[in-house]
Amino acid sequence: MIGSRITDHGSPRQRAQARWRAWWDARHPRRDVQELTQRNVYILPTRAGWVFALTLGVLLVASINYQLSLGYVLTFLLAGSAVVAMHVTHSTLRGLNLHLRPPQAVFAGEAATVECVLVSMAPRARHGIGLRLVESERAPHWSWTDVAAGGQATVRLGFVAPRRGRQVLPTIRLETRFPLGLFRAWSDWRPASMLLAWPRPERPAAPLPAARAIGSGSTTARRSEGGELEGIRGYRRGDPLKLVVWKKAARALDTGGELVSRDTSSAARHELWLDWATTGALAPEDRLSRLSAWVLAAERSGADWGLRLPGRELAPAQGEAHKRQGLEVLALWA
Repeated sequence: MIGSRITDHGSPRQRAQARWRAWWDARHPRRDVQELTQRNVYILPTRAGWVFALTLGVLLVASINYQLSLGYVLTFLLAGSAVVAMHVTHSTLRGLNLHLRPPQAVFAGEAATVECVLVSMAPRARHGIGLRLVESERAPHWSWTDVAAGGQATVRLGFVAPRRGRQVLPTIRLETRFPLGLFRAWSDWRPASMLLAWPRPERPAAPLPAARAIGSGSTTARRSEGGELEGIRGYRRGDPLKLVVWKKAARALDTGGELVSRDTSSAARHELWLDWATTGALAPEDRLSRLSAWVLAAERSGADWGLRLPGRELAPAQGEAHKRQGLEVLALWA
């Protein structure tokens, strides 16, 4: 009984951490556009800053004991410089506007890119701004940038999508120690956009299921000079040069006729179904990986293809939009 309570509610330390995380998340709501203000920019001395403060204390005590006028001047001059540096450090982040560009879908296990745009309306440049993903605490990788006066800068951060489906983007931390490194100002940004991760394609991919012919086009068949039957049509602007019937081109130019091109639509169209039932006795995630590889292979083949999953069916078609729709269906299937 007692053990179950501990399991359900956790230790006092875990409960305190959970309450702290809930308060912190409430203070930093998820949004794709954020302005850094006095409320969400924090500042503390760095290790060098604490050493600098200790040095000032020693100088002050020595100046008092030995009545050193120049010691007072040096101590308060350095202290004033530190106060100015603190103000500059904080104002380097304060007033920045952050914009997140929608992330592009990737396959699970591949690197995804988070693209951040920093916009400054201030009449001065901002230097030494670092960005990183908070989730990579063990080996943080910083990307550093400067923002021109009244300008903007774009920073790209990468992370690996661990699994398929829609995933929350990691928290982004901005930090600066400009100009003297005595103070560290930082802010956390929690984007609202989500990343779509497609199932990782099977490698090596299994052979595609057999496609079936579904008829032919309605191209007019003409007999060529050699007696062969071929599908041709009038030349259309933008036709590839390899489709132009060059044997007829010279005569067309002499007689004032028009060029003709081979019509590839006269060939039979093929339809291919990528069916969950034909993926074999695999685990569900492995089946999705095989179907993901089949979607890529089917699109390269040029055939119309459809997708069948338990409780979901995608009608046959082809093209980039159809491919992305099929991969999205696989990514969100549950």
